[in-house]
Amino acid sequence: MAGRAEPLGPAVWAGTAVAAVLLALTLGSLGAVAWNAGATAGLGAADWAAIRFTVVQALVSALLSVMLALPVARALARRRFPGRGLLITLLGAPFLLPTLVAVLGLVAVFGRNGVVNGWLAAAGLHPVQIYGPQGVILAHVFFNMPLATRLILQGWLAIPAERFRLAASLGFGPRDLFRQIELPMLREVVPGAFLVILLICLTSFAVALTLGGGPRATTVELAIYQAFRFDFDLGRAARLALVQFVLCAVAAAVTLQVPVPGAFGGGLDRAVRRWDARRLGLLDAGVLALATAFLLVPLLMVVLAGLPRVWALPAPVWQAAWHSVQVALGSAVLTLGFALALGLAVLRMRGPLAQGLETTGMLSLAASPLVIGTGLFLIVYPVMDPARAALPVTALVNAAMALPFALRAILPALRQVDRDYGRLASSLGMAGWTRLRLVILPRLRRPLGFSGGLAAALSMGDLGVIVLFAETGNQTLPMQLQRLMGAYRMGEAMGAAVLLLGLSLLAFWAFDRWGRRAAA
Repeated sequence: MAGRAEPLGPAVWAGTAVAAVLLALTLGSLGAVAWNAGATAGLGAADWAAIRFTVVQALVSALLSVMLALPVARALARRRFPGRGLLITLLGAPFLLPTLVAVLGLVAVFGRNGVVNGWLAAAGLHPVQIYGPQGVILAHVFFNMPLATRLILQGWLAIPAERFRLAASLGFGPRDLFRQIELPMLREVVPGAFLVILLICLTSFAVALTLGGGPRATTVELAIYQAFRFDFDLGRAARLALVQFVLCAVAAAVTLQVPVPGAFGGGLDRAVRRWDARRLGLLDAGVLALATAFLLVPLLMVVLAGLPRVWALPAPVWQAAWHSVQVALGSAVLTLGFALALGLAVLRMRGPLAQGLETTGMLSLAASPLVIGTGLFLIVYPVMDPARAALPVTALVNAAMALPFALRAILPALRQVDRDYGRLASSLGMAGWTRLRLVILPRLRRPLGFSGGLAAALSMGDLGVIVLFAETGNQTLPMQLQRLMGAYRMGEAMGAAVLLLGLSLLAFWAFDRWGRRAAA
């Protein structure tokens, strides 16, 4: 389509308009933050402490996530057993999991009255503390160790089976196999996984809000929230938001500079048979059992404790749930519209213009929702009551944050449709809305469904922009859940967590199921 004379003109204009909206949303909000930060005002001691903790906890969390993921990924690469595919699928679940649900589960396991402290008390040992720096790091490892496992496992599975056959014929032991075959792969894969998780941990607000706080466990984003909610110091909030943007932009730039691992040699696409898997079977089984328990036990405790309480939840929780559904649906629709418009425009253009549009769709990776929300609050506040715009602004920002993932799913599918059917459609005189309706959309149902479900689920569980804008009458379910936890109404919090978990999974399933059924 990119080289033909029947361009989708409206698609190019729509993609350009979406790019303008994204530039205004990211760079415009950053400009408002910079304008309000003040040229002469500096950072206080508490601000520098927040910066140090943000960087240190992100580095430690990323390092622990990768280190713990290595034996799990290696065990999955070496072993074949019933339920292996289900376990690998389970490793992707924390990405969709609402943060506060997981935090509540971790509190149930590691909190003052949790299972672990009960065992420690029975053994006469000192209890562990879930709140503070150790709790923030633990929660980040819970969310990101599965992601690191999936990324590293792909590296192991990319090693051709012939290399392991050759190693077996040469009599390699486990140490030789690791040094000659596995270690070179890890040198290529691990740095990228570490940097991706580092960027995620730099922008984790809900974890710090619920498990952090205090001088020793305040992140930059939590300090922004405190400056808004407790002091209403917009200048300090703007300065901190500018610092947060710089941290994320530097981390994103370094991540993009890490080269994508190349192929680890050619092969015949045979299934990998690991001759070294005969040894250390109990060790691999133990590693997989511990990883599974670490992921499942907190969620099971939340479900078992909260499921009987769902129908007894008070009216404000159900009202907040309705607000979350509205925000999630709005975010999903915006995400799909933005991704489709940008994808079609990128397909029509070529060279720097196409690259610029695609890069614009990825801009949100360099800014956290709280930074964008801070800029939007500073823009809206002099004009109107920010609470009136809470739900639309939250849906818009969540759509921008989900857009990079949607683009990565939709753009390759668009290019494939163009290669397979573009020339035929042009020869039949199909252009504009006709080509979109009859040729493109029917073949994009699967990535569209997946992207919509992902955007809806992420938006359903998000606790970012809404805390800056919302008041009592327009809270979302994550915000209501956080307040129940803060008031120590743990029974109702468990019920609200189950409701939030169910709505998030239902949103993803409904969109993804629509895409799969329509594409079948």
